[in-house]
Amino acid sequence: MTVLDSAPTALDAYRTCEFATLARSGTPLAWPTAVARRPEGTLLLTTSLAFAQKALNVRRDGRVALLFSDPTGSGLDPAPQVFVGGRAQCPDEIATGPEGAEDYWRMLFERQPHSRSYLSPPMRPLMQWYYLRLLITVEPEQLTVRPPLAGLSEPGAPAAVTGTEALSGAAQLSRFPTAVLAALDATGAPLLARTRPRPTPAGYLVDVPPDCAVERGPASLLVHRHDERLNHMYNASVRGDLRRTDGGWLLVPSVVVEPMGSGRPTDAFRVLRHTKRSTDRYLERRGLSRPTVQWDRFRALVKSAAQKEQAS
Repeated sequence: MTVLDSAPTALDAYRTCEFATLARSGTPLAWPTAVARRPEGTLLLTTSLAFAQKALNVRRDGRVALLFSDPTGSGLDPAPQVFVGGRAQCPDEIATGPEGAEDYWRMLFERQPHSRSYLSPPMRPLMQWYYLRLLITVEPEQLTVRPPLAGLSEPGAPAAVTGTEALSGAAQLSRFPTAVLAALDATGAPLLARTRPRPTPAGYLVDVPPDCAVERGPASLLVHRHDERLNHMYNASVRGDLRRTDGGWLLVPSVVVEPMGSGRPTDAFRVLRHTKRSTDRYLERRGLSRPTVQWDRFRALVKSAAQKEQAS
C-alpha cells in the first residue's frame, strides 16, 4: 500500500497542480506544473533547465507540497481538492529525451496539443530549452482530500477597499476569484491551500482550512490560469509575510513575480531571451556543453498521441 492508493481518481484528471518547494530563505514558493502518477506510488514532475529553481530547491531541501485544485480541462464536476505532502528527489542529470518519462510526455502531448509544434524543424532552435529537462520524483507522505471551493470560475476577485490600491500584487490578485496560499507548518515544511484573498489596507486576509496548520512566517499567494488545452497560460506569485491578526491570517505582501510577463506583446521575446540565458547559465556553472535533444524519440511519442486521438 502507498499513500496514493487512497487518492481519488480525480487526481489523475487534473491538468496541472500547484507545486511548492522551499527557497534558500525558507520561503515556500508555488508554481503550476503538470504531474503524472507512477505505478509504484510516486509522482513525476519535470522542469526545464530554463526554470531550474524548483529542482535546485529540491536538491537543497526535499520537503515539498502539491495541491490539485484548478480543475480546468479535467471534466471534473464537482472537483475535490487533493493535497499531497512529501519528499522529492531530483538527480543532477539532464534528460534529453523521453526515456524513463514516456508516460509523462505522452500525457503532455495529448493534453497540450500545441506543444507538439515545438518539435518542428523551424521551431527547434527556439524551443530546444523546453526539451532539456530535470526529473523530479515525489514520494508522498500524506494526503488530504478537501471539498471543492465554489466560485473558481467567477470573474475577478472581491473589490478592493479604500487604501488597498497600493498593495503589492493588487493588480495581479484582482484578476482572480481565488489564489493558492503557500505557507509553512511548525516544522518548516510547505503547506498549500486554495483561498479567497480579501484586501485590507495592511495586506490580504486569507481563510485557511482546518487541516492546514500554518504558522507565522514567509508565505506567498499564487494565481494562475490555463485553458482546457493547457494554452494561454499566466501565473504570478505575491510573496510576503503571513501573520496572525484579530481578523485572521494576514499576508503582508512585499514582492510580485510574473515569470511569463503580464501579457504585453514584448513578453514572448523577453521570455525566449530569458530561457536561453538561464539554460546557458545552468550548463556553464556545471562545465557542460549544450546536450543534443533526441528529437526523433519525442516525435515518435507525438505520433502515438495523434493516433490515439484519431482512434477516439
